[in-house]
Amino acid sequence: MAWRSCSVLCRLTGGEPFLCSVRGGRWPDSFQQRCFRKAARKPEPKKPEDPGPAHAEPSEAALQNRAPVRPPFSSPRAFGRLVRPFLFTVGFTGCSFGSAAIWQYESLKSQVQSYFDELRADWLERVRPQKRGDVRKEVNQWWNSLTEGQKTVTGIIAANAVVFCCWRLPSLQRFMVRYFTSNPASKALCSPMLLSTFSHFSFFHMAANMYVLWSFSTSAVSMLGREQFLAVYLSAGVISTFVSYVCKTAAGRFSPSLGASGAIMTVLAAVCTKMPEAKLAIIFLPMFTFTAANALKAIVAMDTAGLVLGWKFFDHAAHLGGALFGIWYILFGHELIWKNREPFVKLWHELRTRSGGPGGPSGAV
Repeated sequence: MAWRSCSVLCRLTGGEPFLCSVRGGRWPDSFQQRCFRKAARKPEPKKPEDPGPAHAEPSEAALQNRAPVRPPFSSPRAFGRLVRPFLFTVGFTGCSFGSAAIWQYESLKSQVQSYFDELRADWLERVRPQKRGDVRKEVNQWWNSLTEGQKTVTGIIAANAVVFCCWRLPSLQRFMVRYFTSNPASKALCSPMLLSTFSHFSFFHMAANMYVLWSFSTSAVSMLGREQFLAVYLSAGVISTFVSYVCKTAAGRFSPSLGASGAIMTVLAAVCTKMPEAKLAIIFLPMFTFTAANALKAIVAMDTAGLVLGWKFFDHAAHLGGALFGIWYILFGHELIWKNREPFVKLWHELRTRSGGPGGPSGAV
């Protein structure tokens, strides 16, 4: 969602135009000619001449009968639209970490059975004759060569690629703009907060985000674990979008945003906060290295300047919200949320035991 979608998104849908950042505060003439057809003017009937004065002042009754002026978007009524997104953010974050705790519990219980299954699979692999040029074998070798973090983010990258392909289908344009771009002025407020995290209209935007995610995945997953990492990533996407909603509503600037940059900024900030002395480099300039702490300071400073100065190319509010959430989670959130999951896991264990599921009285521990 960190990418401010340009007017091409609006041009593709043929629907309601968005208040995108355009020069001079108005759409180009070519865009207006494409999206709107001029209605034929109806001949107006001639009105009888008014014998009154030529420059008469409007009466008080006429002023009272005028249509009320629509309040600005930054009014308290506009902020009232953020109540549902706020509740969705809190609820989704809680569900994400709760699901991650249950997932980790179930994974730990199945490790023994998985260990024996792997031994059996290795024995069968030795006994069974090998086939040359077996595609499945090559895929398995490639998959086994990946780190746990790279395996974890492979699904995220695949989901982003599928959504990117959906943007190329003209029949889905209206649906994609409504549900896969986040905008506090849109009718759909909650679901785009998550779906826009997997949405990229530009291939370069998607490639850059996925490369950064792939690069930091190994460190992040080894630091947090697979389950906690996914909970942090998904929650970060929703939280960064909510921060963007608040800033757009306060500034009265409404334009659709999309992209995974807010969630990726959380991952980057978490790794840089946990390992501040790690050396980083830019892909095109590998000869220049810098510490992770300095990189994080530069990114936060740039997004803060972009938010204050009103730069419109990126959604700097989403970037800043994601980075601050990553820093907060490493310093305080891990202790407050993840290390206090034991009562919830015990409750889940009791429910599983009463239902007689795997790990209960009738199942293997």
